[in-house]
Amino acid sequence: MPELPEVETVRRGLQPILEGRRIVRLEQRRANLRFPFSPNFAERVEGRTVTSLARRAKYLLADLTGDEVLVMHLGMSGSFRIDAPQGTESPGSFHHQRAKLSRHDHVVFHVEDGSTITYNDPRRFGFMLLIERAELADHALFAKMGIEPLGNALTPQYLAGKFSGKTTSLKAALLDQRNVVGLGNIYVAEALWRAGLSPKRSAGSLVTRTGRPRKHLEPLIGTIRAVLHEAIEAGGSSLRDHARTDGSLGYFQHRFSVYDREHVACSRPGCAGTIEKFTQNGRSTYWCPACQR
Repeated sequence: MPELPEVETVRRGLQPILEGRRIVRLEQRRANLRFPFSPNFAERVEGRTVTSLARRAKYLLADLTGDEVLVMHLGMSGSFRIDAPQGTESPGSFHHQRAKLSRHDHVVFHVEDGSTITYNDPRRFGFMLLIERAELADHALFAKMGIEPLGNALTPQYLAGKFSGKTTSLKAALLDQRNVVGLGNIYVAEALWRAGLSPKRSAGSLVTRTGRPRKHLEPLIGTIRAVLHEAIEAGGSSLRDHARTDGSLGYFQHRFSVYDREHVACSRPGCAGTIEKFTQNGRSTYWCPACQR
């Protein structure tokens, strides 16, 4: 599933085409994706202007004129394709050909400048919903969400409050969207390796008995932010289905230090260890047992 960097990459690709522009027509080619579309979905979107395009966790939020927000989730294989008006320069070229592309084109936005934005989703695990703006924060999708990892709210004190007394693993605590949103398996693995912290250690071990953050929490926050920023700059990680809005692939996977590198020598200077993989809470975990403590 796309993680925060992939979704942010898509947002940045869509923003110059969508933001400030009116959706003159919407083609809804099926009744549902993972969930049914909102009632009268196409009619409620048509004629609206996208006043802003934001991201919350792994969701795209298109704020529409009126009182609704279009919430979009990419699921496992969702992607957007931008096609410029005929006779004008395309916003990007396709570098990643996907078989039977048009068969899985489920939603097409026709924008007032003549551009089209097509949502393609072979597995149909993504979804689109219209939610009243005033109800967004309390909606079931968002009500229990934690803070964004790239904002100023992520501090050692904040994590100490979430981790204090917790016996759950550090990796599981970071993947818990009630603590910090947008982090997934890939970027948690990379951040923990950079911080030299074992995914097996308990989250509570980074907090003192009095609830204060131990010295490891501040560098962990730094590695989380650094990994996410680098991944966004690289256009995300293309392991299976992720591609940018111009069809090109993200390339952060070429910078992985641990994820998907089982049996490879650890690249930390002075470490003689080898990357290993084990199953943790039903998911593959990659780490170096020699330098991650």
